[in-house]
Amino acid sequence: MTDKKIRFAVVGGGQISQQAFMPGIARAPNAVLAALVTGDPEKGEKLAREYNIPAYHYDDLPSLIASPDIDAFYLATPNALHPKHAIPILEGGKHLLLEKAMAGSVKDAEAIIAAQKKGGGKLMVAYRLHCEPGTVEMIDRSRNGEFGDILFFNASFGQNFAEANHRGHSGFWSGPVPDLGTYPLNALRNLIGREPVGVSAHGFQTPGRGFNFEDTVSVTLRFAEYGLATFTVSFACAPTEELRLVGTKASVRSSPCFMFGPDTGISYTVTTEDDTTSHNHTPTEQFGGEIAYFADCILNDQDPEPDGEEGLMDMRVLEAIERALATGKEQSLSPASRTRRPQRSQARNFPPVNEPEPNEMISIVPQSP
Repeated sequence: MTDKKIRFAVVGGGQISQQAFMPGIARAPNAVLAALVTGDPEKGEKLAREYNIPAYHYDDLPSLIASPDIDAFYLATPNALHPKHAIPILEGGKHLLLEKAMAGSVKDAEAIIAAQKKGGGKLMVAYRLHCEPGTVEMIDRSRNGEFGDILFFNASFGQNFAEANHRGHSGFWSGPVPDLGTYPLNALRNLIGREPVGVSAHGFQTPGRGFNFEDTVSVTLRFAEYGLATFTVSFACAPTEELRLVGTKASVRSSPCFMFGPDTGISYTVTTEDDTTSHNHTPTEQFGGEIAYFADCILNDQDPEPDGEEGLMDMRVLEAIERALATGKEQSLSPASRTRRPQRSQARNFPPVNEPEPNEMISIVPQSP
C-alpha cells in the first residue's frame, strides 16, 4: 500500500477504460492509477504519457502480477477473454475489479470464482450502479417493502451501435444481451429480491443492419409462485433506457436508469393511490465511486457486495437466454438465492469528471456512430 491508496493497473485500453475508468479514478481518495496493460503500442505510449504511468504488454502481465508495486487490477477486455487474465491475476493473490458481464459462460465464471478462492485476493464485479446513490436507495426501499410485494418489472435499454466496433461482429456474448441486458437483469434481480426460475426470449436481426447476432431481443423471466419481469435490449434503435417496477403498494419509474456521464443523474418517481413523489439525485462520478468502494473493501479487509456470486447469478440467466433464443423454448433454472444485496452504505457521491470525446480517445471505434 502507498499512503493507504490502492494502486490499480488497467488491463485493456478500450473505450470504457479510456472514457470512464482512467479519468474517474482521480475522484477516488483511496486509489491511484499505477499502470496500463495493452496490446496496442500507440495506446500504451500515448496513455502512459497522458497519465504519467508505465505501460506494459499483455506478455508482461505475469511480472506485473508478481510486482509489489501493484495492489489491484481493473480488467476490461472482451467478455470471452476475461478468464485468460482474471484467473492468473486472482491465483496470484491480487485483487480484481472485473467488468461485467463476468465471462462468456457459466463454466468460465465459476473458474474465475475458484481462482479467487485459491489466491485469496478480493474479487468485485464492476456493477457501478451498486455504488450509485439513487439506485441503491431504490433497491433498499423495495427490499424494505415500501412498494409492497413486487408483481412485475419491465425495462428497455438500447442504442444505435456501430457495426464497425468489434462487438458488432463477435457473436452473442458481445451482443446486446450481455452488453446492455446485464443492466436491467441485475436491476430486476435486486429490486425484486428473488432469483428467476424460468427464462424465455425472442429476437430478430433488423433489416439493413450487419450484426452477426440478433440485434434486438426481448426477455421474459418467471419467478416461483408469482412475479414476472420483462426487458428488451437493442443495438439498432434510437437511444432508450427506462425501467418500471410495480408492486401491491406502489409503482416506480426511472429514466435514465442505467447509463453514466457528467450530465446523468439517476432519479425515480413513486406512484401510489394517493400521489406521485419524485426522488431526485444529481449526477455523480460512478466509476470513481465503485473504485473508492472497492478500495475501501481492500483496505478494511471486507468482502465487496457485488462479488463473484453476484456475477454468477447474472451469468446463469444470460446463458439461459442464449439457449432460449436458440431453441425457442423456455429454459428452467434451478432455484437459487442471494443473501447479499446492495446497501445504502455502498453509495459514493463524487463530482463527475469530464469524459474525453470519441475523437480524443486513442485507437478505438466508438460504440455509437
